[in-house]
Amino acid sequence: MQLTKIIRHRRVGWTFGALIVLVFLGVASAFTVNWRWGIVALILAGSAFLISLVQLRDLIADTESYVNDLSYQIQRGQQEALLEMPIGLVMLDEQGIVKWINPYMAKYFLLRLVVGQPLAEVDAALAELVEKNKDAKAPVVVTWQDQKFEFLYQTRYHTLYLLNVTRYEQINQRYHDEQLFIGNIYLDNYIELTQGMSDPAVSNLHNYVTSELSKWAAKHELLLKVIDDDNYLLLGHQRSLVELEKEKFKVLDTIRENTSKMNSPVTLSVGIADGNANLIKLADTAQSNLDLALGRGGDQVVVRAQDQPARFYGGKTNPMEKRTRVRARMISQALQELMLGADQVFVVGHLKPDMDSMGACLGIRRISEMNDKQCYVVLDQENLHTDIERLMAQVHNYQSIAEHIITPERAQEMATDQSLLVMVDHSKVSMSMAPKLYDRLKNRTVIIDHHRRGEEFPENPLLVYIEPYASSTCELITEMFEYQPRESKALNKLEATVMLTGIQIDTKSFTHNAGTRTYDAASYLRSAGADGTLIQAFMKENLTNFMERNHLISNASFIDDKIAMCIGEDDRFYDPVTAAQAADMLLSVEGIEASFVISRRNSELVGISARSTGSFNVQLIMEKMGGGGHLDNAAVQIKGQTTEAVADQLKAIVQPQKTVDAQKE
Repeated sequence: MQLTKIIRHRRVGWTFGALIVLVFLGVASAFTVNWRWGIVALILAGSAFLISLVQLRDLIADTESYVNDLSYQIQRGQQEALLEMPIGLVMLDEQGIVKWINPYMAKYFLLRLVVGQPLAEVDAALAELVEKNKDAKAPVVVTWQDQKFEFLYQTRYHTLYLLNVTRYEQINQRYHDEQLFIGNIYLDNYIELTQGMSDPAVSNLHNYVTSELSKWAAKHELLLKVIDDDNYLLLGHQRSLVELEKEKFKVLDTIRENTSKMNSPVTLSVGIADGNANLIKLADTAQSNLDLALGRGGDQVVVRAQDQPARFYGGKTNPMEKRTRVRARMISQALQELMLGADQVFVVGHLKPDMDSMGACLGIRRISEMNDKQCYVVLDQENLHTDIERLMAQVHNYQSIAEHIITPERAQEMATDQSLLVMVDHSKVSMSMAPKLYDRLKNRTVIIDHHRRGEEFPENPLLVYIEPYASSTCELITEMFEYQPRESKALNKLEATVMLTGIQIDTKSFTHNAGTRTYDAASYLRSAGADGTLIQAFMKENLTNFMERNHLISNASFIDDKIAMCIGEDDRFYDPVTAAQAADMLLSVEGIEASFVISRRNSELVGISARSTGSFNVQLIMEKMGGGGHLDNAAVQIKGQTTEAVADQLKAIVQPQKTVDAQKE
């Protein structure tokens, strides 16, 4: 019986059998030598066999006892763990009926009898969490019964696990809430406003703005420090920033409206940086965000963490004209110095150039020539609009200009490390006529533009002159001629005409966004020989474009009788200028506050031209779709979609924006 029990154990049985064979061979060998020795060996072998049998029996018994005891302890530990561990367990069947819950979970059901009932009837919220997270491969944090849990549902076993992590989530939330943010506040037009004011009036204005900002900061538990008359430092916690973003920084509207009643309207630009523990990087990002807010025209807030998309607030009013001739003179002198330090100058406009872009290019070429520097206009002469084609026909009559117009490829070949690149009428490299030339001269770049600055912006330009409140880039460049060498050759007739055409088109014949400086620039260009008849010739459109524009307008649909939307056919290409003209014309319809024209530009791109009367911010809408522009004039180009799909995206964005603007009013 004992032998059979031993032999059942495979390893012990084989070992025992091998020993018996060896002993048998030894006893047999002893008998062959001497029978007496054989008997002695047999007695010893039998004794050893019996002793070994007893020892193996005891060893096997002890092992089985230990294993049985260990198995019992493990099973008991598992049962106690299921009953006592601080993790909720709910076992369900395939129909979602509760089969078993552990005691820890029972307290969340208020010790009610839930076994045998559908989970959806026991707790609908928990059943919804199971349905929502049943495919999750790892635990997810959920909210249930006003507490935070790590939640995991094993579909294979229909078992639900809940670990209460409320305390740790509270610590994590507190850490997030108490992260610092740094902000810079700048009074956009404070210096210009106070130039002609008396000292008491200046003091009253400054005291009011500081008092209003101090009350606002105290309300939201922020630290406000006055750095200068028009500059403040802001420091606060992340939770306060969340509140400020929810109320959309109403302090901007409050200060602007109240100072307007004092006949001294003050606008604020704010740059805020968050999401970084390094205070130096936070401060640098805050200053960069302030620059972005100012570049977009001011009167707005830019909130951005490092390497993250920016969030914009405000900017819902047209920026006020606050540049001075001093700034124009300083920019002009700085540009002269850069030109004198270069071996040659390249000037480039944006893709699908218009008259403002071409006029600015010709203006920079003339300024460079006045400073005895060779300047080349970079232009791809394929697929030009009809007005630019007419311009190029006139250029052939001016040999000095014609020989300085080159292709992007030729410019890239000619460029050296000492060359200077001037980007006009745009600041986005993706919109440039020659992006490869920019890559070659990225550290030798000047930007002159009248559009609001966007997030996409060259990293290290040598000089930036962005004035969103100017009517056109041609206006900005025209002002520079006053500060050029007197003995140099002035503008010729074609250059003056093209620049004045650019101003006239961008201001819609001086009816839109035209200030006193605009008329000064126009007067200068007229005195330089700008030809009104030639301007009319440039502005004429051919019959095809005229018919296409009217065709687009005929397809107009309306949202609440205030927003016009035209959707071009997906298999028909429309010129961008035609689409823009259609959007402009729709604004002349009574009651229309904004217009959007969606048309296919080529086989890959669908474009939107957006216009408004100023009461509706089309810039914010276009930025949400990847474009940009001004409050009342913006656009976007979208790749790889149909016109109908783009229209659906636009409608989804326009409706909430329309509601926000209505609430603001």
